[in-house]
Amino acid sequence: MQARSPVALYVHVPFCLSLCPYCDFVVYTGRDAHGPASMVDAFVRALLVELDLRADALDERFGAARAALTSVYLGGGTPSLLPAAVIRGLLERVDRRFGIAPGAEVTMESNPGAGDRGDLAGFRAAGVNRLSLGVQSLDPSELKRLGRRHGPDDVADAMAAARAAGFEDVSLDLLYDIPGQTVGSWEATIEGAIGLVPDHISAYALTLDDPEAESLTGPTGDHLPLRSGARAWRGRARREQDEDMAAELYALAMARLAAAGYVGYELSNWARPGRECRHNLAYWQREPYEAVGPGAHASDGALERRWNAARLEGYLAALLARDGSQAELPPGGRETLDGATARAEGVILGLRMTSGVDEALISDPLLAPGLAWGLQARLLECGSARIRLSESGRLLSNEIFLRLLPDAAPGTSSPVATEAAA
Repeated sequence: MQARSPVALYVHVPFCLSLCPYCDFVVYTGRDAHGPASMVDAFVRALLVELDLRADALDERFGAARAALTSVYLGGGTPSLLPAAVIRGLLERVDRRFGIAPGAEVTMESNPGAGDRGDLAGFRAAGVNRLSLGVQSLDPSELKRLGRRHGPDDVADAMAAARAAGFEDVSLDLLYDIPGQTVGSWEATIEGAIGLVPDHISAYALTLDDPEAESLTGPTGDHLPLRSGARAWRGRARREQDEDMAAELYALAMARLAAAGYVGYELSNWARPGRECRHNLAYWQREPYEAVGPGAHASDGALERRWNAARLEGYLAALLARDGSQAELPPGGRETLDGATARAEGVILGLRMTSGVDEALISDPLLAPGLAWGLQARLLECGSARIRLSESGRLLSNEIFLRLLPDAAPGTSSPVATEAAA
């Protein structure tokens, strides 16, 4: 495997108007996010410095004539809280230092509420051509329980506003296995989402991990510690989740979305033909990608990946040196995979996609036992020289993935695969 220059760039904007108790992303709220004492302006200045430093490092490693980006993804947080002029300046800096290829996908995440969605027409004019709306549910009680600021009517308003602003590619993010959710409420959410005629729909199982228990919140960790209220909420919510119900809800989504003409091209993602998310495809196809902002992850497409620490204070201190010293890259971490782990990871990510992986991999001594087990258990199927997850395999994919990892013993897992992409 050989390192390559990035084809995609992820930009993390770590600000929201409020914090949802289930959210695992690096997010700052309250006076940090708005008002006279907010850190937003300082963050934008620091972000531009990091973009330059990352581009300088890529110039040195791959040369300034490297290929332009085919995808830029503005995630968060709520990047739509930034003014359109700031987004324009940010994308201009990205284009100047990295290059944005003609026809590239430029995505921005936004929330549906009127106070969160921002200046959609301004964003479109600035160069954003794909909008991802964090809908999660169309059930008022579920939205309230999740701590969301919007209601079902806001989603319809946001879709109408996006189309009026000129967005021809709009995605809706949904959650299932929400505590208190029923088959009926999930069916209503799916049908309501389809009725809004988006170009892309993502449906993710609600996961409630503990980043501190996984040692992800230290000085160089990519997660922030949970607030006490969020920790208590998660404890109650986990007790109400049901794996069998989650599997039933996922199967319902597969059937209803397929019937409506959406192609399930990845375990949790469905799209109109030609509207697959190119940015996430870069992750699943192990393409190289760059990333900036607190908690953001990058990969050289081979064996090395790195991340920025989550803490905004350290991020700003490194990039906005106040003592006259030279700016430096923010704190974070780095890991180098061994070849076996990288090969297994590539197959796992490949199996997440409907296109599957090359059947020739069955002869790889590292991968053969796990693939053979999956075929025998009918969780995998083979056809047209490709190995893919079967319908039952989509529900039990973790059982296969665990068997593909070097030195990993099979264990208890959720019936729906853990999300692998950001």
